[in-house]
Amino acid sequence: MHINLVDRDQYATSGPPHEQLRWLRANEPVYRHEGEPAFWAVTRYEDVVHVSRHSELFSSHRRLALFDEVPQEQVELQRLMMLNQDPPEHSRRRSLVNRGFTPRTIGALEQHIRDICDDLLDKSSGEVDFVTEVAAPLPLYVICELLGAPVEDRDKIFNWSNRMIGAQDPDYAASPEEGGAAAAEVYAYANQLAAQRRAAPRDDIVTKLLQPSESGETLDESEFDLFVLLLVVAGNETTRNAASGGMLALFEHPEQWERLVADPSLAHTAADEIVRWVSPVNLFRRTATADLTLGGQEIKADDKVVVFYSSANRDTSVFPDAEVFDIGRDPNPHIGFGGGGAHFCLGNHLAKLELRILFEQLARRYPRLRQTGEARRLRSNFINGIKELPVSLS
Repeated sequence: MHINLVDRDQYATSGPPHEQLRWLRANEPVYRHEGEPAFWAVTRYEDVVHVSRHSELFSSHRRLALFDEVPQEQVELQRLMMLNQDPPEHSRRRSLVNRGFTPRTIGALEQHIRDICDDLLDKSSGEVDFVTEVAAPLPLYVICELLGAPVEDRDKIFNWSNRMIGAQDPDYAASPEEGGAAAAEVYAYANQLAAQRRAAPRDDIVTKLLQPSESGETLDESEFDLFVLLLVVAGNETTRNAASGGMLALFEHPEQWERLVADPSLAHTAADEIVRWVSPVNLFRRTATADLTLGGQEIKADDKVVVFYSSANRDTSVFPDAEVFDIGRDPNPHIGFGGGGAHFCLGNHLAKLELRILFEQLARRYPRLRQTGEARRLRSNFINGIKELPVSLS
């Protein structure tokens, strides 16, 4: 079988190459993939979890966590971001940021998220693009709430995120320079927020993160700016694409939509199944820190190792009927938020809360919701995204 797991045109046309991934899991679960440079493709659940939980062997810091190669000067700059750090530095930074994502903080957002969903659905009656009218605004509103930023800023945040993530998509067509300019605009925005909160503290995540921890540690200016950048991208893209991908999955499996309409409380398990099925983040890159063996393959120090969550989440050794979309699936040990370890998604509880409330409200309010046009996918091998999904909310 011809294997190319990173062909962006394939993702734009039909999403992750599940047929290739299925063959690799069965035949060569750790596969030497051609490329510049060549890399090891890790496709089986057990191996993806192993890589995720052993930062000492598979580093995010050496050559960063994103797939594409970047110039050395960019490596040095991006190493300041939590996404591209290893313990113990990552652990220190994460412990400071965790203060803004406690179960109490997230739980307090439930009614507000419900109000946001109702407001969005009130405004979106008739024929609309589900992505731009519902799936994208929801996490943007929530990010504005977390940051204590004006709701009017959501359009700026949406634009910044698209320019940083969509460099390989013709609709966004942002050059690396434009992506860098968007990041610079986020830094300036973060600095402005920080200055406002130092002058007038509020009960929001920005104020919490600018205050010293119990041990007296604080995030410095660059650390805070990079956290806001990570929140703008990770807090937006994953929920947006899980919501739009989940809606498409429900259209493609109408019997599951009927189950949800009949019992909207299934939205609780549906949120996890949507994340498993969609795997909004398709892959991450690690770099081997030593010669080692994985999946029967001899991997050398500094080899590029890429984990594919979209593959691990359909591993039949873990998920019975893995190719079946089942909104009642329980248990559901998916790794759509990462395979555990240092980089397990900080906002996983928030993302699931947003998805649960959104699909519960959709099922209650629009039981005859239907797709009215073709879904258009993002040209990206990193984010498994939907750019457009025409629907009728009636």
